[in-house]
Amino acid sequence: MRCLGVDLGSKRIGIAVSDSNGTVATPIDVVHRSGDRVRDHRAIAALAEEWEVELIVVGLPLQLSGEAGTAARAALAEVEELRDVTGRPVETYDERLTTVTAQRSIIEMGLSAEARKRSVDKIAAAVMLQAWLDHRRLSQPQDPE
Repeated sequence: MRCLGVDLGSKRIGIAVSDSNGTVATPIDVVHRSGDRVRDHRAIAALAEEWEVELIVVGLPLQLSGEAGTAARAALAEVEELRDVTGRPVETYDERLTTVTAQRSIIEMGLSAEARKRSVDKIAAAVMLQAWLDHRRLSQPQDPE
């Protein structure tokens, strides 16, 4: 199952996609916030259509305590809108520390500050989506051979 990973930021929305088997996440794009959420969600819907995804996974920015703060509540409101605009199922997944992990990975790659700024959001989306894919694979019952 191909999935789209979405990292909702206040200025940029990172986008990642899984392979058709739902095994590996790859960063693909950044949608720059336009100030019009419907327009932004249509851009995400267009990517979902282009990549023929069956499911969208949105990172849920929980607080370190695990509680839903202001950012998580805002993301949950967008999840409902994304369901309506994309016509696809949308799930959330805990994205705590994904941006930190993405930034560390980018620094290790030796990218310039400008390249890091352009890439961090889509890499954070890939980190979150990969964690969701791994969790899903590990939590599914294994077929006995």
